[in-house]
Amino acid sequence: MCAIAGCINLSVSQTIIRKMLATMSRRGPDGQGFFQSEGCTLLHSRLAIIDPQGGKQPMTLEYGPEEYTLVYNGELYNTQEIRLELEKAGHRFQGHSDTEVVLHAYAQWGAECVHRFNGIFAFGVWERKAQRLFLARDRIGVKPLFYSEVENGLLFASEIKTLLCHPKQKSELDADGAYQLLLLGPGRVPGSGVFHGIRELEPGWWGYYEENRLKLHQYWKLEDYHHTDSFEETCQKVRFLVTDAIKRQMVSDVPIGTFLSGGLDSSIISAVCAREMAERGEVLPTFSVDYLNNDKYFQPGKFQPNSDDAYIEIMQKAIHSDHHWTVLTPEDLEGELENATMARDLPGMADVDFSLLAFCREIGEKVKVALSGECADEIFGGYPWYRDPEVRAKAGFPWSQTTLQRAKLMTDQLAKQGSPTDFVMDAYLDTCRQSDILPENSPTERRMKEMVNLNFRWFMQTLLDRKDRMSMYSGLEVRVPFCDYRIAEYLYGVPWEFKDYKGREKGLLRHAVRDLLPEEIVMRKKSPYPKTFDPRYEQLMEARLQKVLREKENPLFSLIDRENLKAFLSQESQWPWYGQLMRRPQTMAYLLQIEFWLRRYQVDFLF
Repeated sequence: MCAIAGCINLSVSQTIIRKMLATMSRRGPDGQGFFQSEGCTLLHSRLAIIDPQGGKQPMTLEYGPEEYTLVYNGELYNTQEIRLELEKAGHRFQGHSDTEVVLHAYAQWGAECVHRFNGIFAFGVWERKAQRLFLARDRIGVKPLFYSEVENGLLFASEIKTLLCHPKQKSELDADGAYQLLLLGPGRVPGSGVFHGIRELEPGWWGYYEENRLKLHQYWKLEDYHHTDSFEETCQKVRFLVTDAIKRQMVSDVPIGTFLSGGLDSSIISAVCAREMAERGEVLPTFSVDYLNNDKYFQPGKFQPNSDDAYIEIMQKAIHSDHHWTVLTPEDLEGELENATMARDLPGMADVDFSLLAFCREIGEKVKVALSGECADEIFGGYPWYRDPEVRAKAGFPWSQTTLQRAKLMTDQLAKQGSPTDFVMDAYLDTCRQSDILPENSPTERRMKEMVNLNFRWFMQTLLDRKDRMSMYSGLEVRVPFCDYRIAEYLYGVPWEFKDYKGREKGLLRHAVRDLLPEEIVMRKKSPYPKTFDPRYEQLMEARLQKVLREKENPLFSLIDRENLKAFLSQESQWPWYGQLMRRPQTMAYLLQIEFWLRRYQVDFLF
């Protein structure tokens, strides 16, 4: 994996190039390069996973009448198939990197090359003679790509911090961005970068920038279809797709490992990887995170019924992995608040981000690639809000039922910029309307497909942001096999009664892989990413926020009313702020992230 950036039709000095490359070094610690020609500057920072010698970028190819230069962040999992097809068409390769295959594929097929790719990617190709830039992002949105159109020019980059290095891009927040932070955060509107003027190329889209204009095109989305497979046929197909995705994503020229929580999704991945490596005489490294004193303070709840420890031990013994624990203290979490905010360039998922950042740093000392179980819940219907009829029937984002409480935090000036309720409901309804649903579907089936699309375009993107930024901040590449687009396409049309087999969350997936795992793992009730239950963490967050409240001048109070914040902190909301884990301690941490972000990024307000 890597970091990419580019400036089209903009003046770029060597000083700006150095500043931009400096922001990219964490994502790509193994080498940097840049390309300049008339109208174009391309930058690249590399984490070398495949063909360390032959995959250097920017990479240029003369083919036919055109000269193409590529900057690419990602991994193709069908490289060999595409390479063979290109060789039959007359292409010749210097190395074995997927970067070279992507470049040749674009030269051969143009924008249509993305339809052939199975992988995670964000890339740009400059056509020197045509004087135009092509940008593309993978179907699911695993790899980021932000851009900004400024004064007859274009900036693009893997991360927002890189865009902000160019003097044409200001660090500004308008009312829309402020509403996203307070009413939707840590989620954000699809395609928004929250900062004024900064956008994100949406998953499944590509675009051409030429003649001072960016023209975008959607090349993929979830589409409904008539599912004719029987339940057993569906199980067989699911098992093949899942195991094939995992095996494909094991390709690497450097050591790999897996996250292991003892839950269904990470256990499936770890079991398949361990079996594949055992056949080669190798042992799979697995990694887990825990918190000091959680054995003392853990409290079972609706969203987190049990802790991971016992289940991790069961899996480790079953697959004979080389297991590694990372144990974090409340002080460890507090210490990552600033780093996690800078890794995202935005306020994020509080201690869920903090812990993952510290965890990935530990993993990165032992392997450079790790496979993780994100996105199975969105695709197979594993979250509680898929299964709770009351929550499912409510209009609004099911993982965030706190709009009114959030809105009460706003200053009067900000609240006058629009209706908070309308802002959230418009975003929600717009996504529902965009859901592709066959007209003959039952009301239940229609609602479940809306739920999948809502989760796919909103909640899952927040988790993918989290995984990408926290891992790449330490130069660790994390792959997510359940994000294979073939799985998403197939499961979208599978009826809810199949997914809900025997009334269990992810019942279809459990049944399809039941012989790969110990019975205790197959039957374990879903439990989310672990968090600390140590009261010390809440005390640390409250002390920091109380200190902010005592300050006479603080940019946080341009968004949040001081007295309303005090009232908000005196009670625990019925619903989490966001998702399943963000209760009072995590909400305080999120507000502290906003406060730090406003100061660190020197954000100016446009309202």
